[in-house]
Amino acid sequence: MGEKKVQVQTDEHNLRVFTKAVLNDLQALEKMLANEMMEENALRIGAEQEMFLVDSSMHPACAAMQILESAKDGRLTTEIGQFNLEANLTPLEFSGNALSQLENEILEVIEIVRQNAKKVDSDVVLVGILPTIQHSDLVIENITPMPRYYELNRVLTELHGENRIVHIKGLDEVNLTLHDSLSETCNTSFQIHLQVGNKDFVNAYNWAQAVAAPVLACAVNSPMLFGRRLWHETRVALFQQATDTRSVIHQSRNQTPRVTFGRDWVRDSILDIFHEDVARYRIILTRELEEDSLETLANGGIPGLRAWQMHNGTIWRWNRACYGVMNGKPSLRVEARFLPSGPSVADEMANSAFFLGLMMALPQEFGDVTKKMAFDDARNNFFTVARYGLKSQITWLDGKNYRTTRLILEELLPRARHGLQMANIDSADIERYLGIIEERISQEKTGSQWVLDSWAKMNPVAKANVRLRALTATMKKYQEINEPVHNWELAEVLDKSEWIDNYRTVEQFMTRDLFTVRPEDVVDLAANLMTWKHVRHVPVEDNKGNLIGIISYSDLLKLVASETPKKSDEIIVRDVMKTDLITISPETPTLDALYLMREKDIGCLPVVKGKKLIGLLTAHDFLTVSTKLFEERLKEL
Repeated sequence: MGEKKVQVQTDEHNLRVFTKAVLNDLQALEKMLANEMMEENALRIGAEQEMFLVDSSMHPACAAMQILESAKDGRLTTEIGQFNLEANLTPLEFSGNALSQLENEILEVIEIVRQNAKKVDSDVVLVGILPTIQHSDLVIENITPMPRYYELNRVLTELHGENRIVHIKGLDEVNLTLHDSLSETCNTSFQIHLQVGNKDFVNAYNWAQAVAAPVLACAVNSPMLFGRRLWHETRVALFQQATDTRSVIHQSRNQTPRVTFGRDWVRDSILDIFHEDVARYRIILTRELEEDSLETLANGGIPGLRAWQMHNGTIWRWNRACYGVMNGKPSLRVEARFLPSGPSVADEMANSAFFLGLMMALPQEFGDVTKKMAFDDARNNFFTVARYGLKSQITWLDGKNYRTTRLILEELLPRARHGLQMANIDSADIERYLGIIEERISQEKTGSQWVLDSWAKMNPVAKANVRLRALTATMKKYQEINEPVHNWELAEVLDKSEWIDNYRTVEQFMTRDLFTVRPEDVVDLAANLMTWKHVRHVPVEDNKGNLIGIISYSDLLKLVASETPKKSDEIIVRDVMKTDLITISPETPTLDALYLMREKDIGCLPVVKGKKLIGLLTAHDFLTVSTKLFEERLKEL
C-alpha cells in the first residue's frame, strides 16, 4: 500500500518543500533517461499478493498486526484494513521456471500467514471482494494503526468535501452514502510487475493497457458486495468511487479520478505520465526528505526518488509505471494492478502467465499499438469486461468486435504461448498455466461465474448470510489445496453443525428488505402492507430516512377496538405509531438482542446506524435460531 513513513497534518511550508522535492525527483529521472542510465537488457518479474483475514465465521478478522508480530517475515506488510495483509515477493529473472518459482513462494508465504493466523483464531482467503464483508466492518476502528492510513483516509475525505456516494448497478444495485474512504478496504488484488528496458518501455506500457481487458475478462473474481450481485469485477467500480477526491465542481470539469485507466496512449516518453500525475493530482501525502535527488545524481549516485514515489503511490492507475533500484541499477517496470486476488494461487499465476506471454508476443508481432487500436477502445474494453466478464465483447486491433471467449481462445492464447516460449519459460510451466486459462475459458467458469452460479443454486435454501458464509468457506477449502477454479464444485450451504457462526450478531440474519411508511401516510397503507407482505411491524421513516416510530399489528387491533373510532381516511400513521423505541446496532450479539426482547416483552427491534434504519429483527427471526442458541450456551456451562 505504498510508503508507510508519512508526515501528518503537513503545513503549507512543508508541502512546498516536498513539492519541490517531487519536481527535483522528476528532473533527476529525466536526466537518467536522457543519459541512458536505466538497466536496459534485464527482464524481471515480481508480484504483490493481497489477502483477506477471516475468523471462524468467515467474516473479516482484524488480526493483521498480531500475525505480523508473530510471523516476523520481511515479505509481509500491512494494508489499510486490519483484516488485510500484503506479501511482497522476490523479484525473479523472467526465464526458465520463474512462474512456478513465484507460485511456490506465494504458497509458502500464505502458509506462513495461515499458521500464524491460527494462533489468533483466523485464516486466509483470496478473493477480490470478501463475500461476507459488511457495511459495519467499514469503521475507523478497523484501520491499521499507522499514520499513512489515517492520514490517507483523512485527506481523501477532506478533498472530496462532502458525503461520498457509492452507486454500482448490476443484477442488483448498491447505493451507499459514506463519510470516508474506508470502502477501499473491501478490495484485494494480485499485482504482477514486469521490468522492461527504457527503449521499449513506452510501447510496453501501452500494450499493458491494450491487453488489460482480455486478461481481466479471464480473471474476474469480485461479483458481489454486501450480498448484492453487481459487476463481474465490482472491485474496479468500488475502488474508483471509494478513493474519489473530486468534488461536484471537479466532476463537472471532467477532472480525472485518482483511480484511472488513463486518458490517452503514452506518445513520447514515460515522463508524460509522471508529468501529468503532478499536473492533475494534488500531493496528498508527504514524508521527511532523506536525499536531494539532483545532488545524489551529480555525485555519481543513484537516487531513490522517494518524494516522487510517494506521490506516485497515491495515484492508482490500473497499470502503473514504477521506478526502482536493484543491485545499484535504476530501472522501470509496469505494475499491472487490475487483477483481483484468487480464486487460487494457481489461477493467479495462470492470469500472470497469460498477461506476460501477451506482453512478450504482441509488441514483437504488431509493433506500436497506438497505430493499431484507438485508446477509447482499450478503455471501453476494460470497463466492459469489468461489468460482464466473459459474457462481453472486445473491440480488437482490426477494429472489429469479438466475443471475448473466441478472441482469447483463437487469437490470444496461441500468441501468449509463443511469447512465453520467446522468454524461454519452461514448457511444463507454459502448458500448466495456459492450460488453466484454456480450461477456464472453455467452461466459462471464472471466479465470478462460480460465485454467481453457486449463489443461484443456493438461493432458495437459506438466508443470505448463510449463503455468503458458504461461498467463503468453500473458496477457502479449494484454495488450501491450490485447486484451479474451473475444477471447483459449486458451493453448498454448510452442515448444520456449523450453523451457529451464521448467527453471532444480528447483522448476519436481520431482515433488510423492509417496507416502511411516513408519519403523514394514512394508517390504511400500513394495514395493507402488513396483509400483503405478511409482516406484523412497519417502521416509520421521515423524508431523510431517519427512523421516528413503528406501527405494529397490535396497534391496529387497539385502534379497531377503540370506543370512539374515526373514519380510516382521517387517521394517519403519526396518530398510531410508537415513538419510544428500543433499538440496537448491527453489531449487537444475537443473544443480547434475544434477552432484550424477552426483558422488554417486545416483538420487534429496529436495527439502526445513527438514526438510519438498516434492518429489523422480529420474534419470527428467532423461531429457528433461539432454541439452538440456548442449547449452545448450555453446552458452554
